[in-house]
Amino acid sequence: MAADTKKGSGGNNQLLMTLLKGRTLIVLAILFVFFSCAAPNFFNVNSLLSVAKHVALFGILAIGMTYVIITGGIDLSVGAVVGFCGMIAGGFLQEGLTLPMFGVTIYMSVPVVVIVTLLIGILLGVVNGLIITKLGVTPFIATLGTMYVWRGFANIRSNGATFNDIAGKAGLGNQGFTFFGSSLGIIPMGVIILVIFAIIAGLVLNKTAFGWHVLAIGGNTNAARLSGIKVDKSLIIVYAISGFCSAMVGIITTAQLMAAHPATGESWEMNAIAASVLGGTSMAGGVGTIVGTIEGAFVIGVINDGMTMMGVTEFWQQVIRGLVIIIAVVIDQVQRNIQARMALQARNESKSEDKAAAATA
Repeated sequence: MAADTKKGSGGNNQLLMTLLKGRTLIVLAILFVFFSCAAPNFFNVNSLLSVAKHVALFGILAIGMTYVIITGGIDLSVGAVVGFCGMIAGGFLQEGLTLPMFGVTIYMSVPVVVIVTLLIGILLGVVNGLIITKLGVTPFIATLGTMYVWRGFANIRSNGATFNDIAGKAGLGNQGFTFFGSSLGIIPMGVIILVIFAIIAGLVLNKTAFGWHVLAIGGNTNAARLSGIKVDKSLIIVYAISGFCSAMVGIITTAQLMAAHPATGESWEMNAIAASVLGGTSMAGGVGTIVGTIEGAFVIGVINDGMTMMGVTEFWQQVIRGLVIIIAVVIDQVQRNIQARMALQARNESKSEDKAAAATA
């Protein structure tokens, strides 16, 4: 009887674990059905393309955030990096780079603007990593501080004004930036970039030594350090990846809006965190997948656009997004508790079998 009870308990746990692992797809399916009924215009091509554009932005941000959270950290500055890098790109395109000592203004080509913007994003991520690893500041405090710094620089860049002339001029050789906000057929360029980023990030995380180091650091930092992993170097690279992803989102957003505004990206760090956690990345570190993160980004994108189409006010949207994050973290905790119980049960059963075998012998 006791054996049957254990078997039943183990089966229930296994079923619950299966449901928890597939929770993102289950929630996504429910949301599609709900918003298709509640918002009649939701399930049409234009609406779905709009959702796809937003999913691309949140997904790219969440890829960088996933790497950070897997290490047991957090990056609250990603939204500010989006705004700052957008202002950098917009400023170069509209005003060029003025060199007062030479009395000239240089207008860069679009590829150069993009490369410089991405390098600045990487640099901002490296600064976060250095503050955390070399100064010993916790990730939450470090990135909270830099969030305000980067946002302040975004406003300083134009004194709070908008760069609204980013199309460039043929005579200056700086046209073509809007390519990043265009579509290939009906597929938004942001979605194509998301797919490329997701494939590369997934392969790096699962198939390279660096990816294994990232997972090991999140699992147990001290053990990773003792095993020879260069923890500080890996963490700096992880935050650089987050900065790179944020800069790319800044470029795409600026191209889509045809303008750069210093407030762009405000609160987007919450969407990135929510997408990552909803996709199964553990806030405790050591666990996470890029595929799950993309699924989480779809959930966030569908919720945001669906609520907007239903006429839900921004205030209630903030409440709901906050609840989604809380629920996602609670589910993550429940999943880890069940996994711990299952592991303990497996060990106990193994010991019982060993004792039975010894008694038989």
